Amino acid sequence: MVNENQIAGLAKQLKGWVKKAAGKATGNRRVQAEGVADKIAGKMQKAYGDVKDKFRKVI
Repeated sequence: MVNENQIAGLAKQLKGWVKKAAGKATGNRRVQAEGVADKIAGKMQKAYGDVKDKFRKVI
């Protein structure tokens, strides 16, 4: 079962990937750094959703 944190985390990762690529293509280091930060935040949120899902299955 997929929960909202897993979906939102994947969406943030995608957004970060796009921002990082756009920053790299335009030479904008700030946008590129924001993209990296968004990817990390997305991975953390997805991991939280994964743990929450596993916990829900145990109970």
